[in-house]
Amino acid sequence: MTVNEPASTLDTDIMEVNMGPQHPSTHGVLRLKLKIDGETVVGCEPIIGYLHRGTEKLCESLSYPMVEPITDRLDYVCAMSENLGYMGAVEKLCGISVPERADFVRVIMVELNRIASHLLWLGTHALDIGAMTVFLYCFREREMILDLFEEFCGARLTYNAFRIGGLLEDLPPGWTGRCRQFLKVYPACQKEYEDLLTKNRIWLKRTKGIGVISGEEAVEIGLTGPSLRGSGVGYDVRKAHPYSVYKRFEFDVPTGENGDTYDRYLVRMEEMRQSLRIIEQALDTLPEGPIRAKVPNWLKPLKGEVYHSVESPRGEQGFYIVSDGTDKPYRMRFRGPSFANLQALPQLCVGHLVADVVALIGTLDIVLGDVDR
Repeated sequence: MTVNEPASTLDTDIMEVNMGPQHPSTHGVLRLKLKIDGETVVGCEPIIGYLHRGTEKLCESLSYPMVEPITDRLDYVCAMSENLGYMGAVEKLCGISVPERADFVRVIMVELNRIASHLLWLGTHALDIGAMTVFLYCFREREMILDLFEEFCGARLTYNAFRIGGLLEDLPPGWTGRCRQFLKVYPACQKEYEDLLTKNRIWLKRTKGIGVISGEEAVEIGLTGPSLRGSGVGYDVRKAHPYSVYKRFEFDVPTGENGDTYDRYLVRMEEMRQSLRIIEQALDTLPEGPIRAKVPNWLKPLKGEVYHSVESPRGEQGFYIVSDGTDKPYRMRFRGPSFANLQALPQLCVGHLVADVVALIGTLDIVLGDVDR
């Protein structure tokens, strides 16, 4: 346009606006610097670090048993998975064999935590898009799971439930019966969520074709978990690198076809059904016996290093430990799936509307404690 040419009334300037870090739909202290042309996003820069606590360096100043409560604070929405991953890494480093009963109980707890995590995701994701009823319904069933956790270990968020070599306490009397009662009532509850959303024309309009990413692109970025499986890549650590007693259970790994927000929704909904299958099989075959191996009171692994990963509700949660032969880890590093998955957000957002950014943050299901560590 020349200087003398009149500007069109439809011309817009590129603007930079902040979404977050104090914003309900950023699910914590995430700041997005958006470049927008009208209502269309043309650039997106995630800015993190507002929750950084130096967790990895903190762990290097603690003994191995003292690190466990710190892992609760990583992904605090699925603290059981964090506990299990760290315990698995230390047990692998030290050559500790976990009693069979303890392994079964761990799997039951982790899969219950997966359902509870997905319920929190579904409720907040739906609320972001405008479906308040689903939010209330999801918390109704999530409270039932938290009641089971509270009965088991006395906590509802940060559990500190496992120990190196097994468990601190066995299941309380009557717990398995109450867990079976949850398994009995939950499928009808999930059908309620799906009746409200799956064919809802507003939900379809806000999720179908939004944030499409191909399987090849997802692998290149480093996505794992439902964010990867929604793009058709059936990678699940429980199947690819089995740990604990997952080899003994039959379950499917759901995948999507289109790699959009709607497919990622369908994948997580099916994952909750598969978790129910695993829990039921574990309860049916739960063995008797001890719940903890004999572990030295003063744990000093031999010099060496280990990497161990688990399938958290958000993807591959990895734990890397270097031992120098003392009672404290020489190096401790965590692979947070939320951190890795967040890399996809700029690619997902560009070309969509500002209103779609809210849905795209939700579809990644990030937890900022896992991002910033």
